[in-house]
Amino acid sequence: MLGASIEVTLDLWSAELRKAKGQLRLLFTHPSVAASALAFLDGLLGPERRKTGWMRAEAAGDAGPWRQQAVLGRSRWNAEDLRDLVRDYAVEVLAAPDAVLVIDETGFLKQGKASCGVGRQYTGSAGKVTNCQIGVFTAYVSAKGHAFIDRQLYLPKAWTDDPARLAAAHVPAEVGFATKPRLAVGMIERAIRAGVPFAWAATDSVYGVGEVETVLRRAGKGYVLGVTGTHQFWSWGRMPVAGTAEEIAQALPASAYRRLSAGEGTKGARLYDWVYLELADLEADEVGYAGHPEVWTRGLLIRRSLADQSLAFFTTWCPKGTPVEVLVHVEGCRWAIEDAFETAKTELGLDHNETRSWHGWHRHVSLVMFAFALLAVIRHRANTTKPPPKRTAAEQERRQWCDGRSRRSAAWPAV
Repeated sequence: MLGASIEVTLDLWSAELRKAKGQLRLLFTHPSVAASALAFLDGLLGPERRKTGWMRAEAAGDAGPWRQQAVLGRSRWNAEDLRDLVRDYAVEVLAAPDAVLVIDETGFLKQGKASCGVGRQYTGSAGKVTNCQIGVFTAYVSAKGHAFIDRQLYLPKAWTDDPARLAAAHVPAEVGFATKPRLAVGMIERAIRAGVPFAWAATDSVYGVGEVETVLRRAGKGYVLGVTGTHQFWSWGRMPVAGTAEEIAQALPASAYRRLSAGEGTKGARLYDWVYLELADLEADEVGYAGHPEVWTRGLLIRRSLADQSLAFFTTWCPKGTPVEVLVHVEGCRWAIEDAFETAKTELGLDHNETRSWHGWHRHVSLVMFAFALLAVIRHRANTTKPPPKRTAAEQERRQWCDGRSRRSAAWPAV
């Protein structure tokens, strides 16, 4: 937080926390449940490294975790309403017309078989196939900051094909099997219906083609979507390109690459070598979108690592004439959601959920999202607060004579 003094920052914390709690309180019809939810939020923001029920209860002064557990379990309230509140709260401050929706997943390591959605599946959090839950998330990323605005627990077919298991975890009857790209489509559609301002979307290769492309094109949104090296590309009307992404990359000369930064990381600029191939121009109405701009370009973006020369591939869709630097920036925004996952897990207890039900998972995660959004809003406000004006030389001189005794006169008694 660069702009604000300690006093101003503390005032921002107090005012923003009070505002956030006021909005959160409206989701609950019973005062005691509202009070427990507010205490839950305080626990997430507190200094305890583990945000377990007992730790949160101790911080709240409770004799046991039962009041905290009731917020996630037997209390009557709708986690989807909180999801929408988080989205609106974050976007109100972080909104920008060129913002990027970043969709990615993270794993929650779990023991046993009872936790909703748990199973042996791959998670990047562990870098292997292990027993875990998988949550799909959407982050809103702009120059003003980033925050989670949507989430959903992924249910493998081993769950959706077992009605007894679904009932035991209190999964709503309308929830069936949905692939991760299908979950991503639902999140994009919710953002569009809610009027969330964004111009781009970015994903990794799990989500990159098919339905996700279609919904974004019809909405007039650009994208940089990860694909595998076996994904087929072709062009017409421009330079002849045909084959898999890997084959196209191998045929390119070394001079085709440009070194560009994908954004600032914890160790400075994240530099890679890039190639951007414009494959075809299409009229907007050809893809079901009638608006400005009228001509869009389909392309292939290739990223090469400086360390090991490994390649990553992205299918792109953007207004004609979009510079490669813009596409590189959009792809680089994916780093923001990785940063958000790390912060939410290490500081806010994202993966400290102790419930086993569908509702418990979504309630816990939504409360953590709200805490993260609160931090993002305070950070933005602090960074954009103007520092107090510097005193002129004349004011400084007057202050020397008006601030009381000098250090010498304080040390030596007056005659």
